[in-house]
Amino acid sequence: MPGYGLFAQVYDKLTENVPYDEIAEYYDGKIRKYSSGGNFLADIGCGTGNLTALLAARGYDVIGADASPDMLSAAMNKPHEGVQYICQNMTELELYGEADVIVSTLDSVNHLESPADIEKCFGAVSLNLRSGGLFLFDVNTIYKHKNVLADKVFVYDVDGVYCVWQNSLCPNCGVDIELNFFAECEDGLYERMEERFREIALSQERITEMLERSGFEILEVREYLTDKLPQDNSEKLMFCARKK
Repeated sequence: MPGYGLFAQVYDKLTENVPYDEIAEYYDGKIRKYSSGGNFLADIGCGTGNLTALLAARGYDVIGADASPDMLSAAMNKPHEGVQYICQNMTELELYGEADVIVSTLDSVNHLESPADIEKCFGAVSLNLRSGGLFLFDVNTIYKHKNVLADKVFVYDVDGVYCVWQNSLCPNCGVDIELNFFAECEDGLYERMEERFREIALSQERITEMLERSGFEILEVREYLTDKLPQDNSEKLMFCARKK
C-alpha cells in the first residue's frame, strides 16, 4: 500500500464529517450479535485511530494496525487508552496471539493494490483469528466506482486545508485518485502537496468466494450502516463473516 504520508497530515480535517460514533455503534452491535465470547479486537487499516479508540472505549482490548507510520503517528498523538498500535500491512498481518474479532473499516480493503492482495489479506486475517472469531469489514462497490466516484472532481475547503480530489475510472473497475492539497503553515502561507493512490472494487460474489476460500462462512452482507440487503445500486457494503 502507499505510505499516505502527506494524506496523514490532513486526513482528520478532511474526514470531520465521518460519523465515527455511529460506525462504532454499528460494528459493536454486529459483533455482540454474533460473538461467542472474547474481547481481543484488531482494527486493521486503522489510519489515524479515530474509530479504533472508540472501539476500545466500548470495552475491547484493541490492536490498531496500519501500514503508514505517518497515520500511526497521528493516532498515537491522540488519547488511546486500551489501544496498542503496530505498523503492519494488512496482507502481512501478525498479531500477538489470535484475535476474537478483526475489523477493517472506511474502505481500507478497497485500498489494497490488487484482487490477489485482497485475498491475501483475507488469508492473513484467518491466520490471526481464532476458530469461531469474527471478521467484519466494509467496501465500496463497483456501482459506486462507476456512478459516484467515476471521473469526478471533488473540492474540499476546510479550516487550514484546501483539497482538490480528482478521480479517473480505470477499465478494471478501479479508480485512480489524485489529491492536491494546499495546507496552511505556521507562518500563514500555504504549502502545496500531492498524493496519488488507487481504489479497486470487486463484486459481492467474488468477495464471498475469496472469504470462503480463506476459511470463512458468511453471516451477513448488508448495505453499510443499515440492516438492508444489498441492492444493485448499493454504494457500500458491510460483510460479517465467521472463521470456521
